[in-house]
Amino acid sequence: MSRGHWQSGWLRRARTIQSPNFGPRPEDGVVDLVVLHSISLPPGQFGGDGIERLFTNRLDWSAHPYYETIRGLIVSAHFVVRRDGELVQFVSCDERAWHAGRSSWRGRDGCNDFSIGVELEGLEGDAFDDRQYPVLAALVDVAGHEHVAPGRKADPGAGFDWARLRRSVRAAALRFAA
Repeated sequence: MSRGHWQSGWLRRARTIQSPNFGPRPEDGVVDLVVLHSISLPPGQFGGDGIERLFTNRLDWSAHPYYETIRGLIVSAHFVVRRDGELVQFVSCDERAWHAGRSSWRGRDGCNDFSIGVELEGLEGDAFDDRQYPVLAALVDVAGHEHVAPGRKADPGAGFDWARLRRSVRAAALRFAA
């Protein structure tokens, strides 16, 4: 996506609901990981405002029996992709959202420091809605220099196999999902 689509870590096309649950990233940190989650509040119910209320510390713990089991949870994610394909952003990508908790990836602890958290509205183990996939694909899009500076740059060029990259990403996702 072009720089014009972003402002201070906020994606302009996303609906913004600012969460207070974030902190600074480590100095000189590099964001190089997207962590996908699934969430529905209450579990198995979609389209309500439970996720937004949880991420903004306004969830009524007595509104549903499940909420008592997560009472006091203070969390956020950068993005939520709703079942209908709506994209909602809660934390600037320049900041550290509180989505991964105690975590490690490829020998690095504290994934919140170097990742973007994306929640897909859905129930763990169930199928996601078809409308969510293109929104997610656009959010985590990969482009070549040739695509972002056409006519000026030509890399990685005709020798780069974009279809192979897409297959590799899908295969890696399947390996880690197993």
